[in-house]
Amino acid sequence: MQMTGNTILITGGTSGIGRALAEAFHDRGNRVIVTGRRSCLLDEVAVNRPGLIGIPLDLNDDLSVSETTEQIRARFPEINVLIANAGISRMEDIMAESWDTSAAQEIVNTNIMGVLRTIAAFLPMLKSRPDATIMATGSALAFVPRADFATYCASKAFLHSWLQSLRHQLRTLPVEVLELSPPYVQTKLTGERQASDPRAMPLTTYIADVMRMLEEGNHPHGELILERDFPRRYAERDGRYEEIFTAMNLT
Repeated sequence: MQMTGNTILITGGTSGIGRALAEAFHDRGNRVIVTGRRSCLLDEVAVNRPGLIGIPLDLNDDLSVSETTEQIRARFPEINVLIANAGISRMEDIMAESWDTSAAQEIVNTNIMGVLRTIAAFLPMLKSRPDATIMATGSALAFVPRADFATYCASKAFLHSWLQSLRHQLRTLPVEVLELSPPYVQTKLTGERQASDPRAMPLTTYIADVMRMLEEGNHPHGELILERDFPRRYAERDGRYEEIFTAMNLT
């Protein structure tokens, strides 16, 4: 992936990892468009970072997806980098009498179908570019799950598999397919507490590591994953899956 001179579209770019990536790429001289559901956050991005372009988009609303993608295609036909970052996380207590599939459905709609809708909308544009990149945000939890975030972890495992297939199908085209697999990072993905949790990796540190890996081309098999997460990534290969799963899910 080239690091400058791109026109980059980032979904879920108004907060957390998406916003931090948007600012990091903007600092390197790229034109960056971010989308999100909350207009107040889009306004905040525009005020705090002149030059970033914010556009409302609800990936769970078919009309919003259709209208917004047509607008973006018309205004920014030169887009050559798509970062499908929008995602949500919910804790699930499947043992609870009140448990139902509503949270799971919301996660699947956003984390899986939202990514697929985004890529489907912009892939025709990207296939015509000589220097295109698709990046989707997965999770290190795709490889060994936290059982209390069952559907969230499963949605990221789905993306890991699906992106491998996408990469293979696009192998004859100059479209790079990357998978970003963050660890536990100080964002508000699961709520306010995570943003200040000392156990979580500082967001600025994580983004600096990601940008360094991109600059160095350090992403074997298209995967951007920190060395600290290799034990989870290769748990099955190394015969440590049960050990690591148990350690992660002590109650």
